[in-house]
Amino acid sequence: MQPQKKLINSVDSCVDEAVCGLVRANGGLSLLKGHRVVLRSDLENLRGKVALLSGGGSGHEPAHGGYVGAGMLSAAVAGGVFASPPPASILAAILSLYNAGASGVLLIVKNYTGDRLNFGLAAEQARNHGVAVDMVIVAEDCAFDRPSKAGRRGLCGTVLIHKLAGALAQEGCSLDQIVSKVTEVLKGIGTLGVSLSPCSVPGCLPSFVLPPGDMELGLGIHGEPGIKRSKVGFADEVVKTMLDHMTNPDSQSHLPLKSGDRVVVCVNNLGALSCLEMAIVARAAVICLENRGVEVARVMSGSFMTSLEMTGVSLTLMKANQETLRLFDAKTSAPAWPNLSSVCVTGRSYITDPPATSTRPQEDTYTEGPLSPVMRQVLQMICSTLLDKQEELNSLDRAAGDGDCGNTHAQAAKVIQEWLQDHVIPGCPGQLLSVLARLVQEKMGGSSGALYSLFLTAAAGHVTETQSNAAAWASAVHAGTQAMRRYGGADPGDRTMVRDLLCHFHSTFHALQNSEYTKSFSSFLKATLGAEETRNLTAKAGRASYIAAERITLPDPGAVAVAAILRAVVEVLEAQK
Repeated sequence: MQPQKKLINSVDSCVDEAVCGLVRANGGLSLLKGHRVVLRSDLENLRGKVALLSGGGSGHEPAHGGYVGAGMLSAAVAGGVFASPPPASILAAILSLYNAGASGVLLIVKNYTGDRLNFGLAAEQARNHGVAVDMVIVAEDCAFDRPSKAGRRGLCGTVLIHKLAGALAQEGCSLDQIVSKVTEVLKGIGTLGVSLSPCSVPGCLPSFVLPPGDMELGLGIHGEPGIKRSKVGFADEVVKTMLDHMTNPDSQSHLPLKSGDRVVVCVNNLGALSCLEMAIVARAAVICLENRGVEVARVMSGSFMTSLEMTGVSLTLMKANQETLRLFDAKTSAPAWPNLSSVCVTGRSYITDPPATSTRPQEDTYTEGPLSPVMRQVLQMICSTLLDKQEELNSLDRAAGDGDCGNTHAQAAKVIQEWLQDHVIPGCPGQLLSVLARLVQEKMGGSSGALYSLFLTAAAGHVTETQSNAAAWASAVHAGTQAMRRYGGADPGDRTMVRDLLCHFHSTFHALQNSEYTKSFSSFLKATLGAEETRNLTAKAGRASYIAAERITLPDPGAVAVAAILRAVVEVLEAQK
């Protein structure tokens, strides 16, 4: 028996519990007793109008139950996972809609043999009950150059037909009018998918094997084989490949698309692609289409017709005129339909200019002073030290974080090195601290960048060109430490940078305020000790506070980084004596 990898209670009950969960979570839906049928809870509002029914195997959520609502489907029938629903449930749904007063029922069916057979049988049985029934088959897959006798598969374009047909039904169009209009629209819809991993039906092994680093182009939503396997490329390349294939005139299943055409784009998550990746794909699709002279009227991006946990994406293009867009933009209460803007994507100004005023200090007005050479040496030493420690810090961070502590410190070091090449070091230490605060704020990123910038910003006002003795630096360190504690929420003993370095550093420095600040080597030793001591502390702030204490056995990487910075400072200052 395979170890359970899905958050379910049992294989046998997972579909029923999922359908129940959808209905319980949405007040506009109800469940037909004895069947896996999701209905609008306001069936009385269907009187005199055409009702829409769709459905298919489960595992494609939110399709199709999530599209039940005013302005879209009137009901949806769910089968088992990747299995067509039984004719008895389809017929029960049709009769429920008819008995609610619907003037007719339109069945919207994806082009799969099981769905065609079972919905077709239920349609014939419903006609024997006196119900006006018609059926639209969605077959918009662009994968195969020479489709088999079974024809093109029905994919995510089905959701767009739900929307257009639902808007027409809501307006009171007849059954024949709706069928005629959506059949015409279907000629201008095409879909193609790509997958980076297979999916697995609950209780079963994955539907196919895809080696790491490979992707499959043109697969179906049930894990059916695609047309080509290749290595995973960059997102822009993958999207271009998909659009090239979809619009290739040499293919019998291509979508004719030329410069000047207007389209709606659906970027559909097949199940497990991250939102970050989805946004990258959406951007690539818009740019690629616009580069071909195609006007992108609308973009919908999200999970609309999935394939369980498959890591992949499908692109659907629908050629659109003003009437199509009007129907597409019409309101619906279906819970899974996104809240989209009706503003055309192409041609929209999407960049907002920043305020004209800038808070950046006028760095070109700085002049060097007596302290400039030593401060340059200090910065150079700090940068080289952090770059040398990049992998060590990453390794420490992987124990309690995302493993990028070394990368963020290295990024700051590189930015400072670049700045040093083109700028003089101001003679005023406070001005230099302000510059460094801006650099780490803009380029370092993460909580580390914010903490360093807080410290440097708060400390900057306490050291000047004429006042930079130990007392001034002690005051500066104290101000910086207090700012970090105030906004970061950490206190001494919390296993953070505050405890690890700065409180030790300040207390020692304060004790030395009658000495020259270059004689502060002991403060560094104590700070280093503070970093090492963190292996025995329980984290109470920062990301490590969410990790079980017994899993953290290494020093805090932020503390090690700051101790390394101090070591670099001390080495340069000791050499000046």
